[in-house]
Amino acid sequence: MSDIATAPETDRKAAFEANKLSKRLHRQVGQAIADFNMIEAGDKVMVCVSGGKDSYALLDILINLRKRAPVPFELVAVNLDQKQPGFPEHVLPEYLRTLDVPFRIEEQDTYSIVKRLIPEGQTMCSLCSRLRRGILYRVASELGATKVALGHHRDDMVVTLLMNMFFGSRMKGMPPKLVSDDGKHVVIRPLAYVAETDLERYAVQRAFPIIPCTLCGNQEGLQRAQIKSMIRDWDRLYPGRIDNMFTAMGNIVPSHMMDRKLYPFTTLQATGMADPMGDKAFDEDEDPCGTPATSVVKLHPGA
Repeated sequence: MSDIATAPETDRKAAFEANKLSKRLHRQVGQAIADFNMIEAGDKVMVCVSGGKDSYALLDILINLRKRAPVPFELVAVNLDQKQPGFPEHVLPEYLRTLDVPFRIEEQDTYSIVKRLIPEGQTMCSLCSRLRRGILYRVASELGATKVALGHHRDDMVVTLLMNMFFGSRMKGMPPKLVSDDGKHVVIRPLAYVAETDLERYAVQRAFPIIPCTLCGNQEGLQRAQIKSMIRDWDRLYPGRIDNMFTAMGNIVPSHMMDRKLYPFTTLQATGMADPMGDKAFDEDEDPCGTPATSVVKLHPGA
C-alpha cells in the first residue's frame, strides 16, 4: 500500500524536475540567441543533426522557441550520413519525419576517404571534421540557409580553450558565433550557455533515439575526451569551476595578458592617473580561488 501511495508523489516530483530543466534550457538558449544576435527576422537556420544528444536537443529547443519567437525564421534539419560501418541510417529519417520541419539526409562516403588517408591507430577526427564541414557548407548554400546551427555546448567551449592552451599555445576558444573561413556562412552555437550534464538529462527525458559516436572506433584515448574528463573531475571537487572558466572567456582583460597585438605594452607609460583596473591580478591576501588566505607573511618584525 505504501508503494502505491508514494508512486504518484514520485511521478509529480519527476514531472516537476523535468519541467524545470526544460524551462532552464529554453531560457539559456533564448538568452544566447539574444546576446549574440544569432537569429534574425527571415533567417533560414540549417540545424546540423548528427544523432547525438546535443544536436537532438538543439533542434528540439529551436522548434519550440520558433513558436513564440519575436521574429519569424525557418528551420531545416540536415544530417550527413558519412557511411561509417554500422551506422543505423533509418533512425534519423524516421525521427525527423515526426517533426514539423523539413529535413535532408546528405550521403557522402567520407569514412572511406579518412580510412585511406589516416594510418591505422591515429586519430581520424580532424580530417573527418574538415570534410564534414566542407560538405555541410555546400549543403547550406544549396538550401539557401542564412545560418548554420551547431550543437556545441558550454563544456565543449571550455574544453576547446584548454585544448588550444595545452597543445596549441594559444588563447583561442570556440565562439558562439562566427563567419566561416570562406566568408560565405554564419555559424551559430545556440547551446553556448548550456551545461552538458543538463543535455544528458534532457536527452533521457525526451527519449531521443541516440546514435553512438563511436562508430569510427574507440575514442576514449583522445586528448579532447581526457580534458573533458578532467574538467568534470574539477567540477565535482569544486562545484562551479566550469561556469567560472566559461564566464572568464567573456571577461577578458587585455592589459593583464601578454598579447602585444591587443595591448600596447611597448609604448606603455605612467599617466599619473588612477586606473580602476590597476595592477590588481590576485591580491596578496587572496588565494586564486578568491578566498582569504589563512596566513600573512610578515616582511619584518612589527610589519
